[in-house]
Order: sequence, then structure tokens, then C-alpha cells
Amino acid sequence: MTVRLGYQMTKFSYSTPIGELFPTVIAQAREAESAGFDAAFIMDHFLQAPVLGALDEPMPEAYTTLGALATATKKIQLGALVTSNTFRNPPMLAKAVSTLDVASGGRAVLGIGAGWFEPEHSQYGYEFGTLTDRFERLDEALQIITPMLRGDRPTLDGKWYHVENAINEPRIRDDLPIMLGGGGEKKTFALAARFADHLNITCSQSELPRKLDALEKRCEEIGRDRSTLETSFQAFVIIDESGDRARRLQHDFLLSRGVDLSTTSDAKRPAATDEMICGDPDEVAEQLQTRFLDKGVDGIILNLVVNGHEPGIVELAGRTLSPLVHG
Repeated sequence: MTVRLGYQMTKFSYSTPIGELFPTVIAQAREAESAGFDAAFIMDHFLQAPVLGALDEPMPEAYTTLGALATATKKIQLGALVTSNTFRNPPMLAKAVSTLDVASGGRAVLGIGAGWFEPEHSQYGYEFGTLTDRFERLDEALQIITPMLRGDRPTLDGKWYHVENAINEPRIRDDLPIMLGGGGEKKTFALAARFADHLNITCSQSELPRKLDALEKRCEEIGRDRSTLETSFQAFVIIDESGDRARRLQHDFLLSRGVDLSTTSDAKRPAATDEMICGDPDEVAEQLQTRFLDKGVDGIILNLVVNGHEPGIVELAGRTLSPLVHG
């Protein structure tokens, strides 16, 4: 698995009618494919995350969407960033991602995490439980899913899940990659060291060196060579040929979320903007290089929440960033 540059679609509130939603999603995936992105990802949520928009904004089901993208693209890898383990029975998830792999000709990635957004669980009737509960469930799920993806037939009588000789066919390969996502230095990183091919790290930029040190320790604890676990950073990017327009888009987006940069004090402005990469291509490339890639991650998975649906923006991001991560 190699994902040095990934594109995550997180926003589906377009100015077009709902009937045009999927053509817009497909256009972004195709643009990412032609622009040098290694993978395209869909969020796995039922409601929009509050930091990105209103709860009732359009949010298509992830694996149905990925199935559509499988037949609309040719070479880009496809996955959920990340699948909430709480939403699906583990052998059913193994079946779903393996079917996606067959449909796409061997391009599926299983991105998975413990789940975090309680309101969608309560609305849809899924058990949320404690943080400990969710990570115990994820551990058991990976003990089922991993062998199923490799052609084995696991049996597990666990605290949370029970399977017996679980068959998973059809499959097109035995090395479908597993990606974990999150920033938990103990639980998430330990599971990544045990099961994952790739870890997508979510954290503030200042925390990244500590996160990488913690990941090194989790790998050492089980005798794994850290270099065998690929890493990426999840970045919120606003890019435009005009840096001034990018900053206007940032201002308008934050205003829609209740933050007015024109009246925000200099002391409070960093809290609102520091986790965003914003500017023209040269500015964005420099920020991603110095703030993240130079810290030691292998790649970047970015979202373009504000303007990624505009024709040409995904292509601009790929053309700008591919040289940084692909050499």
C-alpha cells in the first residue's frame, strides 16, 4: 500500500440539486485520479460533523458511494476515512470492503476507527458505549476482519462479537491494506502497530512529533519495524490560484461556523486558523512541507471542504502537492 497523497471528500452540500450530487462526487474522484492522488476517501458518517457544517447537510452512505466510484475510476485507490467500526458487523464489513476490492479491480483500502460521534449513534440506534468499550470492540473486530481479508476463516467467541468459520468470498487478493485513523497514542497506535499497513494521524501540528515518537514506542513494544507502517497526516486545505481568494473563502467558511476573523483578536485568531492550510499553491506547498512532511510523516491526506467541488481545484491541489510526496 502506498498513499503518499490522498483526497478525502467530507462535504456534500453543493449548490447543485441533489440529483447532481453523485456526478459532482465522481468528478472530484476522477480529477484526483488524473492529478496524481494515490487514493480517494469518503467520510463514514450519517450526519455532518459539526466543525464542517450543519448536522442535516447531505451525507451519503460511504460504501454505496465507494461502489459508485469503483466503476467510475480506473486506478485510484478507494476507501472510507475512516469506517466507524460501530456501524457494521465486522464480518459484514470484511465482505463489503472485499466486494469493493473486486468491483474496483483491487483498489480498495479498509480505513477503520473506533467511532467518535455520539449523536449519529443515538439517532440511528447504534450502541455508543464508553471509549474503552469502543476500543475493545475495534480490537475484536480487527481479529475477525484481518484474517477474513487474508483468506482465512476465523472463529471468535469474544466479549462483543461472535463468528464461526467466517468465509469471505469473493476476494481478488490476500493483501488488501488496512488503514487506522486517529490520534490516540495508547489505544489507536497500539492497534495500528498490531494490524495496520497505514496510520492516518489526526492531531494539531504541534503534537505531531510527539505522536510519531509514541508510534515508534508502540511498534517497539511488539517488535515491529516502524518503517513498515506507513503514516500520513490529515490536513484541512483551502487552495486557490489566488491566495487572496483562498483567504476570503476561509473567512466565509469560518463565518458560517460562527467565527468572524474580521473581529477576532490577534490572540484568538490562531485557535481558529492554525489547523487550516490556506493560500495559493506556493503557500500551501510550503506550509505542508514545513509543518508536516518535515516532521516525519510519509504523506498527506487532505480535504478541500470549502472549494474541492469546484472544477479544477482538486487538480490544482494534486499538481501542487504531488511533487512534494512523490519526488
